Amino acid sequence: MSERIVVIEGDGIGREVVPAAVSVLEAVGDFEFVEAEAGDAVEAETGEALPAETYETVADADATLFGAAGQTAADVILPLREAVGSFVNIRPARAYPGVDAVRPETDLVFLRENTEGVYSGHEDRLSADLSTLTRVVTTSASERLAEFACEYVTDRGESSFHVAHKANVMRETDGRFRDAVVDVADSKGVVAEEVLMDAFATRVCLNPEQFDVVVCPNLAGDVLSDLAAGLVGGLGLLPSANVGPDNALFEPVHGTAPDIAGEGVANPSAAILSAAMLLDHLGYDEAAADVNDAVESVLADGPRTADLGGDAGTAEVTEAILDRLE
Repeated sequence: MSERIVVIEGDGIGREVVPAAVSVLEAVGDFEFVEAEAGDAVEAETGEALPAETYETVADADATLFGAAGQTAADVILPLREAVGSFVNIRPARAYPGVDAVRPETDLVFLRENTEGVYSGHEDRLSADLSTLTRVVTTSASERLAEFACEYVTDRGESSFHVAHKANVMRETDGRFRDAVVDVADSKGVVAEEVLMDAFATRVCLNPEQFDVVVCPNLAGDVLSDLAAGLVGGLGLLPSANVGPDNALFEPVHGTAPDIAGEGVANPSAAILSAAMLLDHLGYDEAAADVNDAVESVLADGPRTADLGGDAGTAEVTEAILDRLE
């Protein structure tokens, strides 16, 4: 029986790069694809950015490939992560040969807590002058992330990771996060090297090679991984995975890019690399490696889209990747 993969194109360039990624998945495996809707366009049509049918379909699938949502992003991606039970967001940031990167030696993976922090949704407007935001950090969620991080680095043949935090200021919340992560790492025989997140932002720009796997609270992981994107050539190269115990959702980091949407010039690399992460998650290790190799080959030799200094369109780059797979 083939795995069931939900496909949600979403808005903007999601409608261009997700079909490219699906064509790659079709070239390397036999999957059942189920189309679903979410985002600005479906909200305009139905009044709901994330229809209940889409949520349920994602929750029942083996994996989901998602493009991007526009103004309704928070109303879409946060519930979708909940639908797959995601507790960790995996964001690799790697410089590829042939890409004009600020720091071509960069090769990082961010493991971002995915359920709480300032993205928990506890905001209030108390008066015309005052709004508040409640930050939620639990020991249980922090320990679950740490256990995943320990298994992740051990599977890579490594014995340490960095944990980025701001416990010197946010003593109760980041202090709890830091303590939980360090304690779990100690119990697993893994070294958790601490780094203040603001210091990390400077150090990673000056010398990214000193970092490999970085464990972060929710907001810090979001911001710092985008910073790393600037070191490797832009958001058009960053895939991501939202992983739960039995389900996962995969998405490019770049968003809807409304300035180029519909022009056929979007870089499909991040969406296709997200598809490679999907393959790896489902146990198709060889196919995942083949897709990664094909993308790397095209990035090195061309054709390239405009964001990487080329003049090729989405379809041309996708065809080049498919040719490498053959």
